[in-house]
Amino acid sequence: MAAERPHLVIFARRPAWGVGKRRLAAGAGEAAAWRFQRFMLADLARRLGCDRRWRTWLCVTPDQAAGRLMGLPALPQGPGGLGERLRRLLRRLPPGPAVIIGTDSPGIATSDIAAAFRALGAADAVFGPALDGGYWLIGLRRRPRRLDPFEGVRWSSPDALADTLANLAGRRVAMLRSLEDIDDAEALARLRHP
Repeated sequence: MAAERPHLVIFARRPAWGVGKRRLAAGAGEAAAWRFQRFMLADLARRLGCDRRWRTWLCVTPDQAAGRLMGLPALPQGPGGLGERLRRLLRRLPPGPAVIIGTDSPGIATSDIAAAFRALGAADAVFGPALDGGYWLIGLRRRPRRLDPFEGVRWSSPDALADTLANLAGRRVAMLRSLEDIDDAEALARLRHP
């Protein structure tokens, strides 16, 4: 029996002026927020999307942006909160382990994605913790059963990772390195001037 192909999903908002990255725009301006969004989506798609060890997908909002973007198959996120959209995505993907990343962490490397898929060889879930209490990566094995770690998660809060981990109590969980999410002007300034 052939091994199931792993899936990398870049979960993103299609960059548009004045939409998304509201905390970043409030402190750094609309132009900086738009440029950051646009750069990150293109950079991650270019660097990670061509790796043949996994199939790369974009899962985008607004839904009209789905189809093909940046040479990658794009799926619509659909309506609802973040947990509902992630749950829907995991049900729609073909069989195989799935790793989902956002577009807020410039430090994501190909080696991080490979490490996540390796971790899923022994773990039920894998996380890339963000310094703000959230996470820049979540991966789920999805076999022999599907897990639902998103119930009651306080998204965009310092409790997002802890809430998700609590939903996975009793499961084998692996952790990758911590990275910073660029969510506000202070984080962008640290990125520009480390």
